[in-house]
Amino acid sequence: MQRTPPAGIRQPTFGWDRVAATAFSHWALLTLMGCALLSVAKAAPRPEEGKPLQIYFVDVEGGQATLFVTPEGKSLLVDTGWPDSNGRDADRIMAAAKLAGIKQLDFVLLTHYHIDHAGGLTQLAAQIPIEMMIDHGENREPKNAATEEVWEEYQKLLVKEKLNRIVAKAGETLPLEGVEARVISSDGALIEKPLGGAGGKSEGCDVAKQYRPDHTENARSLGVLLTFGKLRILDLGDLTSDKEVQLVCPVNKLGAVDIYIVSHHGSLTSNSPVFLNAIAPRVAIMDNGSAKGGVPSSWDAVKKSPRVEDFWQLHYSDEGGAAHNTEDSFIANPAGPDAGNYLKLSAWPDGNFELFNSRTKQAKHYSPANEMKSSGDF
Repeated sequence: MQRTPPAGIRQPTFGWDRVAATAFSHWALLTLMGCALLSVAKAAPRPEEGKPLQIYFVDVEGGQATLFVTPEGKSLLVDTGWPDSNGRDADRIMAAAKLAGIKQLDFVLLTHYHIDHAGGLTQLAAQIPIEMMIDHGENREPKNAATEEVWEEYQKLLVKEKLNRIVAKAGETLPLEGVEARVISSDGALIEKPLGGAGGKSEGCDVAKQYRPDHTENARSLGVLLTFGKLRILDLGDLTSDKEVQLVCPVNKLGAVDIYIVSHHGSLTSNSPVFLNAIAPRVAIMDNGSAKGGVPSSWDAVKKSPRVEDFWQLHYSDEGGAAHNTEDSFIANPAGPDAGNYLKLSAWPDGNFELFNSRTKQAKHYSPANEMKSSGDF
C-alpha cells in the first residue's frame, strides 16, 4: 500500500517504499564495508605488535651482562659479570634467560677479559649450554694478575667444553639471526670506513680534548653496533676515549644511534663529549654499580648530547649524588641495599621500543625517531 504524504508536501515521482528500500540498501552496504575494514584492521596488527627483540640489562653491580634475544629465539649474551659472590651474577643471568624463555646461549661475547666482564663465565657455563664464544683474541694485559687468571680460566673452559670460538675483527658481521651485529672495535682496531648513512664531518673535532692512548684491555674492547630494522643499538664495552675520538673525528664513521649502552659503566676514561655529540643517542642505558661508574663528567657528556630523551641507570650512583643521577623512575636499584633489579628493552623493527623497570613495574614507550613521541607510566 502506498502511503499518502502529509498535506503541503509535494508527492515525489517515486514512492516512499522505494526511499526506504534505497536507504536500507545504502545502510547495509556501509555496514558491510565497515565490517570488512574492521576485519582487515584486526587481521593486520600494528607493526610494533609483532614479536620484539628483547634486551635484558642484568644487574651485576658495576660489571656487564646484557642478554639479547631475537624474535627468532636466538640469543647473544654480552659479558658475564663478576665471579664468586656465591654465583650471584650467573644466577641473575639465568633468571633473565628464564624470563626470555631460552634454555641455551647461542653466543656469548666477551668484550674484554677484565674480571667484571668475563669473570663469571665459568660459573655461568656450569648452568647453561653455550654454543659459541666470541672474543677479540689474546689477553693484552698479562701482567694484571686478575685479568690473566680470567684469560687462563677461559682457555681451560674452551678446551673442557669443546666450545666453538670466533675471534672477531673490526668490520665483520656476527652470525646472529634476526639482527645485524657489526663489529666496530676489536683488539685495538676500529672500522676503517664509515657505515652506511654515516660519513659526515663531526663538529668540535678541532677543539676536542686529546686523550692519551690506553694500553689496558679496555681499549681492546670488542664493540658492536646492532641494527634491528630501523633501530641502531651501540655497545662498545669499556672502549676508551682515545678510541672513541678516532671513530668520529674528523669523520663520523658511526652516525646517530637510537640506544647507547653507556661505555665503561659511565667511568672517567670513556664517554668523551665529542663522541656523544656525534652518535647523538635518543636513550642511554648505564650498567653502573652504586660505587662503580656513573662519574659526573661521563654522566654530563651523555646527558648533554643533542638528542638524548632519557637516561636509564641500573644503580643510583653514590659518586654522582643528587646532581648527577637520573630521575628515580629511571633507576632500577635506588640508594640502599642492592636488590638485583633489571631493566628490559623491547624493540620492534619499525622503530618503536619500550623500556621496563623491574623495580617499579612500569614501562615507557618510545615512538620511531621520525615521530619522536614517548608515552608510559612516567
